[in-house]
Amino acid sequence: MSLVKQYWELFLVFFKIGAFTFGGGYAMIPLIRKEVVDKKKWLGDDEFMDMLAIAQSVPGPISLNTAIFVGNKRLGFKGSLFTGAGIILPSFIVILLIAILFTQFKDNLVVERIFKGIRPAVVALIAAPLLGLGKSAGVKLNNLWIPIVVALSIWLLNISPIYIILISILLGILYYLFLKLKTKR
Repeated sequence: MSLVKQYWELFLVFFKIGAFTFGGGYAMIPLIRKEVVDKKKWLGDDEFMDMLAIAQSVPGPISLNTAIFVGNKRLGFKGSLFTGAGIILPSFIVILLIAILFTQFKDNLVVERIFKGIRPAVVALIAAPLLGLGKSAGVKLNNLWIPIVVALSIWLLNISPIYIILISILLGILYYLFLKLKTKR
C-alpha cells in the first residue's frame, strides 16, 4: 500500500470513530481499541493499554491523545496529523451545524426533551466500555461500588468532584502506608 493510502486509511479510521461515537472521548476508546488492536493490528493489546495510560495522564482530550499516539506510532508526525484531524473533524462539523441551527430551535420543547432523553444513553455508552477496559486493565468488579458511590455523591449530595479527588488522594496515601506497614511486619 502506498504511503498516501496509508495516511488516508489512518484518517478514515479515526474519522469514522469520531463520526459515529456518542458520549465523548471515553466512549471512543473501545472503538479505537477494536480498530487498531483487533482489526488493523497496528498495536498489541498491552501496548494499547500502556498508551491509554499515557493518553490519560497528559493534558487534552483522551480520544485525541490516543489518536495522535496511534498515528505517531504508525506513520510518525504526519500520521499523528491525519489521525488527529480524523478524530476532531466530525465533532467540529457537528458543533458548527448545531451552532448554526440551534439558535433557531433552542426554545423548542421537543428539542429540549430529546436532549434530556439522550443523557441516560450517553451515560450507558460511557459506562459499558469502561467496564470492559477495567477488565482488560485487571480491575476487579468487586470495586465497582466506588464509581457508583462517587457518581451518587456528586449527583445527590452535590459534593464537588474536586473534594472527591482530594479525598481519594488522601485515602490512596493512607492505603499505601497501611500496606507498607503491613508488609514490614
